[in-house]
Amino acid sequence: MGEARLVSPPSQPSPSRGEGRAGALQQRWIYFLPVALFLVLAAYFALALRPGRDPSLLPSAMIDQPAPEFDLGGLDGKAGLARGTLNGQVALVNFFASWCVPCRTEQPLLMRLAEQEHVPLYGIAWKDKPADTAHYLDQLGDPYRRVGLDESGRTGIDFGVYGVPETYLIDRGGHIRFRYVGPLTPEALQRELLPRLKALGAS
Repeated sequence: MGEARLVSPPSQPSPSRGEGRAGALQQRWIYFLPVALFLVLAAYFALALRPGRDPSLLPSAMIDQPAPEFDLGGLDGKAGLARGTLNGQVALVNFFASWCVPCRTEQPLLMRLAEQEHVPLYGIAWKDKPADTAHYLDQLGDPYRRVGLDESGRTGIDFGVYGVPETYLIDRGGHIRFRYVGPLTPEALQRELLPRLKALGAS
Protein backbone atom coordinates (compact mmCIF):
# COMPACT_ATOMS: atom_id res chain seq x y z
CA MET A 1 0.00 0.00 0.00
CA GLY A 2 1.16 3.49 -0.74
CA GLU A 3 2.02 5.91 1.97
CA ALA A 4 -1.00 8.02 3.13
CA ARG A 5 -0.63 11.71 2.69
CA LEU A 6 -2.42 14.44 4.60
CA VAL A 7 -3.86 16.96 2.22
CA SER A 8 -4.30 20.45 3.70
CA PRO A 9 -7.43 22.36 2.74
CA PRO A 10 -6.89 25.12 0.23
CA SER A 11 -5.98 28.30 2.02
CA GLN A 12 -8.45 31.17 1.84
CA PRO A 13 -7.06 34.41 0.52
CA SER A 14 -6.52 36.79 3.41
CA PRO A 15 -8.44 40.06 3.15
CA SER A 16 -6.47 43.03 2.08
CA ARG A 17 -5.62 45.71 4.60
CA GLY A 18 -8.12 48.08 2.98
CA GLU A 19 -10.96 45.56 3.16
CA GLY A 20 -10.18 44.86 6.79
CA ARG A 21 -10.35 48.53 7.67
CA ALA A 22 -13.66 48.96 5.79
CA GLY A 23 -15.19 46.02 7.63
CA ALA A 24 -14.04 47.35 10.99
CA LEU A 25 -15.46 50.79 10.23
CA GLN A 26 -18.77 49.27 9.19
CA GLN A 27 -18.99 47.30 12.44
CA ARG A 28 -18.20 50.40 14.49
CA TRP A 29 -20.87 52.41 12.63
CA ILE A 30 -23.51 49.72 13.32
CA TYR A 31 -22.76 49.96 17.05
CA PHE A 32 -22.55 53.75 17.00
CA LEU A 33 -25.84 54.38 15.14
CA PRO A 34 -28.21 53.74 18.10
CA VAL A 35 -26.02 55.97 20.29
CA ALA A 36 -26.14 58.74 17.68
CA LEU A 37 -29.93 58.52 17.41
CA PHE A 38 -30.23 58.66 21.20
CA LEU A 39 -28.02 61.75 21.38
CA VAL A 40 -30.09 63.51 18.69
CA LEU A 41 -33.34 62.78 20.53
CA ALA A 42 -31.83 63.78 23.86
CA ALA A 43 -30.67 67.10 22.41
CA TYR A 44 -34.13 67.77 20.93
CA PHE A 45 -35.95 67.16 24.20
CA ALA A 46 -33.34 69.08 26.16
CA LEU A 47 -34.08 72.11 23.99
CA ALA A 48 -37.84 71.60 24.02
CA LEU A 49 -37.99 71.10 27.80
CA ARG A 50 -35.22 73.41 28.93
CA PRO A 51 -35.87 75.51 32.09
CA GLY A 52 -38.18 78.42 31.45
CA ARG A 53 -39.73 76.81 28.36
CA ASP A 54 -43.35 75.75 28.54
CA PRO A 55 -43.50 72.06 27.48
CA SER A 56 -47.04 72.63 26.18
CA LEU A 57 -45.68 74.99 23.52
CA LEU A 58 -43.85 72.38 21.47
CA PRO A 59 -42.66 73.55 18.06
CA SER A 60 -44.79 72.70 15.06
CA ALA A 61 -43.99 72.87 11.37
CA MET A 62 -47.66 73.73 10.79
CA ILE A 63 -47.51 77.16 12.45
CA ASP A 64 -48.44 79.87 9.92
CA GLN A 65 -49.25 77.14 7.39
CA PRO A 66 -52.73 76.48 5.95
CA ALA A 67 -54.75 74.02 8.00
CA PRO A 68 -54.84 70.64 6.23
CA GLU A 69 -57.86 69.61 4.21
CA PHE A 70 -60.28 67.29 5.98
CA ASP A 71 -63.94 66.30 5.86
CA LEU A 72 -65.15 64.31 8.85
CA GLY A 73 -68.53 62.80 9.62
CA GLY A 74 -70.53 63.89 12.65
CA LEU A 75 -72.22 62.24 15.61
CA ASP A 76 -75.68 60.68 15.39
CA GLY A 77 -76.44 62.09 11.97
CA LYS A 78 -75.44 65.63 12.92
CA ALA A 79 -73.34 67.80 10.63
CA GLY A 80 -69.69 66.85 10.73
CA LEU A 81 -66.63 69.06 10.48
CA ALA A 82 -64.69 69.99 7.36
CA ARG A 83 -61.88 72.38 6.51
CA GLY A 84 -64.36 74.69 4.81
CA THR A 85 -66.35 75.03 8.06
CA LEU A 86 -63.54 77.17 9.46
CA ASN A 87 -63.38 79.63 6.57
CA GLY A 88 -63.72 83.33 7.33
CA GLN A 89 -63.58 83.11 11.11
CA VAL A 90 -61.11 82.89 13.96
CA ALA A 91 -61.69 79.47 15.49
CA LEU A 92 -60.26 76.89 17.84
CA VAL A 93 -59.96 73.23 16.90
CA ASN A 94 -59.64 70.90 19.88
CA PHE A 95 -58.55 67.27 19.48
CA PHE A 96 -59.96 65.08 22.26
CA ALA A 97 -61.04 61.50 23.05
CA SER A 98 -63.28 59.82 25.58
CA TRP A 99 -60.42 57.56 26.70
CA CYS A 100 -58.15 60.56 27.38
CA VAL A 101 -57.97 61.37 31.10
CA PRO A 102 -56.36 64.85 30.64
CA CYS A 103 -59.20 65.73 28.24
CA ARG A 104 -61.65 65.36 31.10
CA THR A 105 -59.71 67.82 33.23
CA GLU A 106 -59.92 70.54 30.56
CA GLN A 107 -63.57 69.99 29.62
CA PRO A 108 -65.02 72.42 32.21
CA LEU A 109 -62.63 75.11 30.94
CA LEU A 110 -63.70 74.46 27.36
CA MET A 111 -67.34 74.82 28.45
CA ARG A 112 -66.54 78.18 30.05
CA LEU A 113 -64.56 79.28 27.01
CA ALA A 114 -67.46 78.53 24.68
CA GLU A 115 -70.12 80.07 26.93
CA GLN A 116 -68.39 83.15 28.32
CA GLU A 117 -65.89 84.07 25.62
CA HIS A 118 -68.18 83.17 22.70
CA VAL A 119 -65.25 81.65 20.81
CA PRO A 120 -66.03 79.35 17.87
CA LEU A 121 -64.79 76.04 19.27
CA TYR A 122 -64.80 72.89 17.15
CA GLY A 123 -63.95 69.39 18.31
CA ILE A 124 -62.28 66.47 16.59
CA ALA A 125 -62.73 63.12 18.33
CA TRP A 126 -59.40 61.41 17.71
CA LYS A 127 -59.17 57.61 17.40
CA ASP A 128 -62.40 57.19 19.33
CA LYS A 129 -65.59 55.18 18.88
CA PRO A 130 -68.62 57.35 18.02
CA ALA A 131 -70.73 55.79 20.81
CA ASP A 132 -67.98 56.51 23.37
CA THR A 133 -67.61 60.09 22.10
CA ALA A 134 -71.37 60.68 22.37
CA HIS A 135 -71.43 59.31 25.93
CA TYR A 136 -68.43 61.44 26.90
CA LEU A 137 -70.09 64.66 25.69
CA ASP A 138 -73.42 63.75 27.29
CA GLN A 139 -71.64 63.16 30.58
CA LEU A 140 -69.26 66.14 30.70
CA GLY A 141 -70.99 68.69 28.46
CA ASP A 142 -70.56 69.61 24.82
CA PRO A 143 -68.74 72.93 24.24
CA TYR A 144 -68.31 72.38 20.49
CA ARG A 145 -70.24 73.97 17.66
CA ARG A 146 -69.52 70.88 15.61
CA VAL A 147 -67.70 67.60 16.23
CA GLY A 148 -65.82 65.62 13.56
CA LEU A 149 -65.02 61.94 13.96
CA ASP A 150 -61.38 61.12 13.17
CA GLU A 151 -61.61 57.40 13.87
CA SER A 152 -58.57 56.51 11.76
CA GLY A 153 -56.44 59.32 13.23
CA ARG A 154 -55.52 60.55 9.72
CA THR A 155 -56.63 64.15 10.31
CA GLY A 156 -54.68 64.28 13.54
CA ILE A 157 -51.57 63.11 11.73
CA ASP A 158 -52.06 65.81 9.09
CA PHE A 159 -52.25 68.44 11.84
CA GLY A 160 -49.16 67.01 13.53
CA VAL A 161 -50.95 65.84 16.67
CA TYR A 162 -48.67 64.12 19.21
CA GLY A 163 -51.54 63.07 21.47
CA VAL A 164 -54.75 64.39 22.92
CA PRO A 165 -55.69 66.90 24.04
CA GLU A 166 -54.26 69.44 21.62
CA THR A 167 -55.78 72.78 20.62
CA TYR A 168 -55.12 74.74 17.42
CA LEU A 169 -55.91 78.39 16.74
CA ILE A 170 -56.98 79.04 13.14
CA ASP A 171 -57.15 82.57 11.69
CA ARG A 172 -59.71 83.92 9.19
CA GLY A 173 -57.50 82.92 6.28
CA GLY A 174 -57.41 79.31 7.42
CA HIS A 175 -53.83 79.36 8.74
CA ILE A 176 -52.72 77.69 11.96
CA ARG A 177 -51.45 80.48 14.19
CA PHE A 178 -50.98 78.74 17.54
CA ARG A 179 -50.86 75.27 19.00
CA TYR A 180 -51.28 74.20 22.61
CA VAL A 181 -50.30 70.69 23.66
CA GLY A 182 -51.97 69.13 26.68
CA PRO A 183 -55.00 70.16 28.74
CA LEU A 184 -55.71 73.87 28.79
CA THR A 185 -55.41 75.57 32.17
CA PRO A 186 -56.84 78.90 33.38
CA GLU A 187 -53.32 80.34 33.33
CA ALA A 188 -52.68 79.20 29.75
CA LEU A 189 -56.04 80.55 28.71
CA GLN A 190 -55.32 84.00 30.10
CA ARG A 191 -51.63 84.16 29.19
CA GLU A 192 -51.48 82.41 25.83
CA LEU A 193 -54.84 81.88 24.19
CA LEU A 194 -57.10 84.86 24.87
CA PRO A 195 -54.46 87.51 23.91
CA ARG A 196 -53.90 85.72 20.60
CA LEU A 197 -57.63 85.48 19.95
CA LYS A 198 -57.97 89.19 20.64
CA ALA A 199 -55.03 90.04 18.37
CA LEU A 200 -56.66 88.10 15.53
CA GLY A 201 -59.92 89.96 16.01
CA ALA A 202 -62.01 87.15 17.45
CA SER A 203 -65.40 88.34 18.66
